[in-house]
Amino acid sequence: MKAVLAAAAMLALSANVAFANQDLAKQKGCMSCHNVERKVVGPAYKDVAKKYKGDAKAEAHLIEVIKKGGKGVWGNVPMPPSPAVSDAEAKTLAQWILSL
Repeated sequence: MKAVLAAAAMLALSANVAFANQDLAKQKGCMSCHNVERKVVGPAYKDVAKKYKGDAKAEAHLIEVIKKGGKGVWGNVPMPPSPAVSDAEAKTLAQWILSL
């Protein structure tokens, strides 16, 4: 019984973390061009997670793209840099995206 309760608590906690990180993405303006499930201007976050699944360098790459912007990986529309996103926030966002 304790194991079931512990598992339920962990699941609830991870759901809250995922929701909180989506809130961070909204707060930082990421959701203006991205959506979790579908392409908007930029790729769907689930597609990003799928593309980089198993890539040990993915987190560092996404942090850099979030901070400095990028172009050419997902089409012709460049992603602008996000100077208002701190290093810690970029790491949180990258980890959240990769967890989807």
